[in-house]
Parts: sequence; C-alpha cells; structure tokens
Amino acid sequence: MNTKTLLYILKRILLALLTVWVVITVTFFVMRAVPGGPFLSEKAVSEATQKALEAKYGLDKPLMEQYITYLKDIVTKFDFGPSIKLRGRMVIDVIADGMKTSIKLGLIAAFAALGCGIVLGCVAALTRNSVLDKIIMVITTAFVSMPSFIMGTLLLLTFSVKLGIVPANGETVKGLILPIITLALYPMAYITRLTRSSMLDVLGQDYIRTAKAKGVAPVKIIFGHALKNSLIPVITYFGPMLAYIVTGSLVVEQIFAVPGIGRAFVSSITGRDYPLIMGTTIVLAILIVVMNLVSDILYTVVDPRINLE
Repeated sequence: MNTKTLLYILKRILLALLTVWVVITVTFFVMRAVPGGPFLSEKAVSEATQKALEAKYGLDKPLMEQYITYLKDIVTKFDFGPSIKLRGRMVIDVIADGMKTSIKLGLIAAFAALGCGIVLGCVAALTRNSVLDKIIMVITTAFVSMPSFIMGTLLLLTFSVKLGIVPANGETVKGLILPIITLALYPMAYITRLTRSSMLDVLGQDYIRTAKAKGVAPVKIIFGHALKNSLIPVITYFGPMLAYIVTGSLVVEQIFAVPGIGRAFVSSITGRDYPLIMGTTIVLAILIVVMNLVSDILYTVVDPRINLE
C-alpha cells in the first residue's frame, strides 16, 4: 500500500469521524427539541416522580451539559447509557442482541441480491432487446417500484396465511425466509438494472471490439474484461446497501416480527427512549461511512486504473 493510498484512507477516516459527529449532534438536539418526553406516557406519574426519573437519567441538567457528557461517554467508553424504557438494560446490549439477527438476515439478503442481480444483469445485457431481456426488465421494474411493506405483506399473506408454508413470525430460522426475500428483491432488481446498463456500456468500448477482432474467446471477453469493468457502479451501490440491509429494514422487521435492530429502533422512537434512539442512529451512521470507505478502496481492486487521491 503506497503513501498516497494511506493518506487517502486517513483523510476518509477523518471525514467519517466528522460525519458521525454531525449525525450525533443533529440527532441529539432535534430529538430534544420535539415536544414531549420519555416519561409523559407513563401512567399516573406525579410531578415529583417525573423529576426523580429525569434526575436519574440526567435529563434535568442543562442541554449543553447533557450533550458534552454524552459525547465524553461515547468517545472514552463507547457507552450509550441505560435504556429508559427497557429498565435494567444498557443500550449497547440491546443493540448487540438486535444486531445478531439483523446481521444474519442482512448478509444473506445482500449477497443473494448481489449474486442474482449480477447474473440477471449480464443475461439481460448479452440478450439485449430479446424476449428474455424484456421479461427481466419488466420484473425488475416492478420490484424497484414496489415498496418493501407492500411486497412483505403480499409474501406474508400468500406463503404464511394462505398456503401456510412458512411461519409468519420471524423469530425462527424458517421464519426468516420471507424477510430475507423481501429485503433482497429491491436491491436485486436495482443491481440487475445497474449491471445491465454498465455491461452494455463496457461492451461498446474500443478495447472490447479490439479483443473481438483479435479472436479472443467470447467467454474471456465477458468474464475477463467486460464483467470486471462493469462492476464498479455495483460496488458503489453495494457498500451503502449492505450497511442499510444489515441494520435491518424497519418496516420489514415490523411486518415479520423479526427481533432485530430495526424493531428496537421503532420501539425506541414510539417510546421516546432517547439513549436507544441515539445508539441505533450512531451505529447506522458508522456502518454507512465504513461501507462507503470499503467501497472506495475496492475500486482499485476491480479497476487498477483508478487512483485514490
């Protein structure tokens, strides 16, 4: 790894830290600016009890003091504090438990979408304007256009309620099949269209025509030149997509009752659980900036002509 690459990575790490700090700051102050509080939904809470609860969680202190204390805890101990609604549990433990399911669910869905999308995109590009190409484009357009909550609901009604093939609850291994399919369909369709467009562009390049004129085998042209160079846009999309899927689609996890980080995040919002909202938001931000950095570095692996500057 040369000096230029190291400097680029260092610069991106600094930018990533700045991005995470901005996310923390904006989320913290916007969340506190919303009217209401985490204890207003408690039944029969007296004013004295509410003040005692606020003092327990440090919510009675000035806002800037709360903010500085929170930043210190994150930087020095990576501590998000205790959950307000899940009494007796630390936010980091709640996130860790949710991530176990979300990571398993997201990785399977992401790589299934990547594999199927690249294959279908190549097939569509190599059979351009054929019946097969048109069928693939119609199906992928439908999947891209259809929101995940509609797709998830249709799959749930068809395969769980009507046919009874798989359970409707996502807490078992078999119950994760439908959530995985739901999460994978949109990125698979997008990757298919992305691969097709990029492949058609690469196949029209001069070096591909030169390779054909020299008598290079079609298989070598497709897999050795065209496919490799057409994967750059896919890598650009795959990094942030992987971070998004791994953290779990909020709607999908709610539909299938998957005990992942997405469901914990929704519960934290409805319950005004400030520490849990902050913790899940920060984890999501870190995953996205890390995957963006990894995607940029992988560019040089796919195409050595790209210089990291």
